Amino acid sequence: MHKERMTVLNVIVSKFREVLFSVLPITILVLILNFTISPVGTTLIIKFLIGSLFVVLGLTIFLIGVDIGITPLGGLTGTLLAKSNKLWVVLIAGLILGFFISIAEPGLLVLVNQVNLVTSGQISGNSILITVSIGLAIMLSLGFLRIFYNIPLYKVLFALYLIIFGLAIFTSHEFLAISFDASGSTTGILAVPFILSLSVGISKLKKDSKASEKDSFGLVAIASTGAIISVLLLGIFSDTNEFSAGLDPGVSESNSIIKSFIDIIPNHLIESLMAILPLLIILLVLQKISFKLKKKELRKILTGFAFTFTGLVIFLIGVNAGFMDVGTSIGNNLALLDNKAYIIIIGFVLGLVTILAEPAVYVLTNQIEDVTSGYVKRKAVLIPLAIGVGLAVALSVIRVLVPGIQLWHYLLPGYILCLSMMFFIPKLFVGIAFDAGGVATGPMTATFILAFIQGAAHAFEGADLVIDGFGMIAMVAMTPIITLEALGLVFAIKSKNKRS
Repeated sequence: MHKERMTVLNVIVSKFREVLFSVLPITILVLILNFTISPVGTTLIIKFLIGSLFVVLGLTIFLIGVDIGITPLGGLTGTLLAKSNKLWVVLIAGLILGFFISIAEPGLLVLVNQVNLVTSGQISGNSILITVSIGLAIMLSLGFLRIFYNIPLYKVLFALYLIIFGLAIFTSHEFLAISFDASGSTTGILAVPFILSLSVGISKLKKDSKASEKDSFGLVAIASTGAIISVLLLGIFSDTNEFSAGLDPGVSESNSIIKSFIDIIPNHLIESLMAILPLLIILLVLQKISFKLKKKELRKILTGFAFTFTGLVIFLIGVNAGFMDVGTSIGNNLALLDNKAYIIIIGFVLGLVTILAEPAVYVLTNQIEDVTSGYVKRKAVLIPLAIGVGLAVALSVIRVLVPGIQLWHYLLPGYILCLSMMFFIPKLFVGIAFDAGGVATGPMTATFILAFIQGAAHAFEGADLVIDGFGMIAMVAMTPIITLEALGLVFAIKSKNKRS
């Protein structure tokens, strides 16, 4: 019993440390900016510090819940589907699970709230949430089909991105930015571990263990294209006239500190309950029909669900009551300075510290070192990855400051490069690279940096808040693909030289 308690304590401390180190760099940077070039006011900075505390606490509880509740559900379901050995059952399960796991993703919940706020409700946040979740669900099932029929990942991704860029021609600039942002936001801290645990079970449908190992990568990448395609289709069939911006960076300053936190509790309680409840129902139904877990095991998973729900509520309150407001305010203040170099440099530093502090990035870099048997070192991945993400945020700032630059000016050549390199690198790297986009777009990107860019777009004359305020997450999701494919190319050349 004592050993079990120590293990639980170690897990809690480990998760807390992970989250703290991802939030701390941004907190320190905000305090430095507040006392130097971008003062935001005492009330707002107090709200930010309380909000940061809520974000750390909420994410810690949420991640513990995902580990002991949501991920085991994915693993059990994947194994169950593999046992059924019926493709139609697997596809229907992919649709249902994909839909509900996307709806519960914190990063996506934050994004849709911002869409609702920035467009003054003209683009409904709920319509984006449901559309993205349907898209992800369909593509998750398609990903299962690919594994089942052993279709090469690069061929599937090539076809999907051709469809994406075909649809992008017919949609508006607003929906183009939101669609790529939604893709990065929906493959976050809840969806990725769940999809990966599900894919482990699904890959058991195949007898070839080497093929199964290769197929454990790429499912997240395929699922995320569903978010892009679905929102692009929504944009094509929506009436896209002028959208009026509804963001007010100064709104929080007038509210009392405690009241601003208390007022939003009921909304986020309902939002979190609606997000987690369907997954809980799926667990209970499958427990009754098939799982037949012992009481102790079931109690542990249910405790995980309770943690996930509690953590999500605390996280959303922290993000919306103080954390994001300061990001908006700092972006707003820096955009008004005469010297625009400040905001570009701060954007680069934000991207850099966010990726260096992202725990999932360390998992990814270790994984690459293992897969390449030490040819590609952790630091060789981490440094270019961090610089790439820093550049992505800086380029997003430049897009705000230079009205002539549009999002597709970045994404089109970027993805042409990504899709071209797929044909020349080891195929294992294709899945790793495209999955890495989801790793880079963590909770800090979807909250603070998103608010920072929108604050800049709101303040800078000539920028369009709806068009220029979104698209940064898309940029952050794209740069790791280019970085890791380039490393795959280096690895292929090194391997070739070694053989010769």
